[in-house]
This record gives sequence, structure tokens and C-alpha cells, in this order.
Amino acid sequence: MYQRKIPKEYYCTVDYGLDIFGGKWKPRILCILGHVNSMRYGELKAQMENISDAALADSLHELQQAGIIERRQYNEMPIRVEYSLTAEGKSLIPVLNTISNWAIKHSDTEIYTGKHFEKVHRAKFEN
Repeated sequence: MYQRKIPKEYYCTVDYGLDIFGGKWKPRILCILGHVNSMRYGELKAQMENISDAALADSLHELQQAGIIERRQYNEMPIRVEYSLTAEGKSLIPVLNTISNWAIKHSDTEIYTGKHFEKVHRAKFEN
């Protein structure tokens, strides 16, 4: 994973927030983990549908480093690892719900695909 040599500068508080939980994959990871207690790597990858192992591993690591998600490893054979939101991660759920509600009001279902949308979000468009 890339490590910056020069500290990142933030000019707006939104810059900082989006640096932590923005990007292509992190919001979807948080959305998926926000609807379950915990999830194994393979289950999460299946819900993400079109993410590479490298991108998922990097995103999970960055969210873990930021204190947003927790990685719990169980000493079993085979080794079992589960991911869940920390208290700090759970505090992002209202923010993500606000964004989701805005998107529901300003978009149409035809632009969405995927298991997670069908399972969690489609019904909100029908209300």
C-alpha cells in the first residue's frame, strides 16, 4: 500500500472525511457492513461483486488503520476472519443514510445494479 512521504494537507473538514471514508470502494464496504453485525471476507467480496482481492484488502486495511472497522481473527482451522464496524464506524451510518436518502430522492432505480441494492435499497424507492 502506498505511503505518503509528505503529510496530506486538508483545506476543508469535508476533505478529511472523504479521505477517510470516500473513494470508489470504501463507501460500499461501510454500507454493507452497516447492515450486518459482522461479515467474513468471502461474504463481503461476494456482496461487493466487482472488486479485486487487492482493492478489497487495501480498502479494508485503510479503514482498519483509520479505526472505522475491526478485523477479528479466530484461532480455528481453517482460520476465520470477520470484519465489523467499530463504534467510530457505526457513527458514520447516519451520514451514509443521509447520503442514501438524498440519492433516493434524486435518482432512479434504473441506474443501480447488484445484490446489495436489491437486498437493502430497492424497497426504499417503492415507498
